[in-house]
Formats: sequence, C-alpha cells, structure tokens
Amino acid sequence: MTDIPDSHPRKASLMSRQKMVEASKRGLLAESAMIAHGRGEAFDYLLGEKTSDSASLAIREAAALLLVAESPVISMNGNSTVLAGSEAIKIASILGCPVEVNIYYRTSDRMEALIGELESLRDRLGSESLHKARQSIMDVEILGAVADGRILGLQGPRSLCSSQGIEQADVILVPLEDGDRCKALTSLGKQVIAIDLNPLSRTSKSATVTIVDDVKRAMSRLADELLENPKTTDWNNEAVLRDALDIMSSSSLRIA
Repeated sequence: MTDIPDSHPRKASLMSRQKMVEASKRGLLAESAMIAHGRGEAFDYLLGEKTSDSASLAIREAAALLLVAESPVISMNGNSTVLAGSEAIKIASILGCPVEVNIYYRTSDRMEALIGELESLRDRLGSESLHKARQSIMDVEILGAVADGRILGLQGPRSLCSSQGIEQADVILVPLEDGDRCKALTSLGKQVIAIDLNPLSRTSKSATVTIVDDVKRAMSRLADELLENPKTTDWNNEAVLRDALDIMSSSSLRIA
C-alpha cells in the first residue's frame, strides 16, 4: 500500500483500509470492525470523501463545547484508535483532558492492546514535539484499564467505564460509538459530540452535536479548530443531518 501515488483520488481511503487490516492482525479490533469500516466507507463515498460545509460547522461547534466543558473526555473504541489515535492524543493535550478506551466487545486482551497503542502514540508524538507541546502531550492520561464507573441505563459489560473519565464527564467526544451508549449518556444530561458517517444512525440522532465526516479528517480539523477558540451557537443538529442526507441523495442521483 505504500506505493500508492499521491495523485490517486482514493489514496487516503485505501491507506485507512490497510491500517484496519494490519490492526486486525494485531488483535486490536473486534471481528465486526471491518464491517463497520466498510459501511462508513460507503457513506463517505457518497459525501465525496471530503468534509462538507455543514460538517465544518459541526466541528467548530464541537470545539466550542469542548473548550467550555468542565470535565471533557475523549472516548475511543478500536476503529477510532487505529484510524485517529494520534489526533485524539493531540486534542486531549490541547484540552488537558483524558482519553478513555471504551469498547463494545470488551476483553482484557483488547483493552490492554488498545491502551498500549494509545500510550505508544502519545510517547511518539511527545518525542517529536517541541518542549512545551511535549509536556502537554506526555501528560495525557489514558483511562480504561480500571472499570470502576458505570453508565446508568446500560446493562452488563457495556455499562463499564472509568469513574475518572466518562462517568464524571460533562462533555464526551465519541467517535464511531454505538447508539445505545450515546443515548444513555445524553439521558444522563451529558453532552455528546459524535463523529459518525451515517446521518441516519441512532448515534447521529441522539448526539448533541453530530459531525458527519470521516473520523481522521474530523479529528484532525477539530484539533486545529480548538486553537481558534470558537464560541458556542444556537445549535441545530437536525439541520446538519438533513444536509448530509441531501449531499448523499444528490450523489446517488448523479450516479444513477
């Protein structure tokens, strides 16, 4: 995959796919991870594989919410760790907040592997950064190993979380999360920022702010947007979802 020329129109998508394949071999992903990734690729194709204007507005609103939060946290699953782990660390370093590994199919081996992956990315970013940025990056705490908290409204292993992360957070950035968990979090009065390529999903409909975009593109732009210190607005999340659907519908009509 390293020989794909920069001029290839789908290079980023193909590189992401290869990262998923390699991560699966390393035991970082659930068996259904590739199915979820493929579904996202299909939606992204209809979006033109680029960040729409409405998604850009959602990223700005997300940045504003995170900046005014008292206890923000970034919740990462297997797919998002593989595709945008470095971006999550950068965002956490800007906000001074933790990153929590929280996965649907929770096993001790996968939790250990994903936490280790994020710690490795943190250490690598820290070593590559200048002194001031290095310290903030190295200070990012990776949570999830200790599941001493609960998400009320969920049952069994899915309710597990960190008491220092999701349980006490007021704003949660949730890339590629499942709908039941998103709905449970908002029912608890928490504000949820979702990154989901499917505007029809329960996650997209339940979130406070939904960014309908590829997770790596969105997280990268979110890190940049945080530095601009944006302000919150009178946010209309349904309008963002409608716009994404309009873009996809227009794309499918052109294909037909």
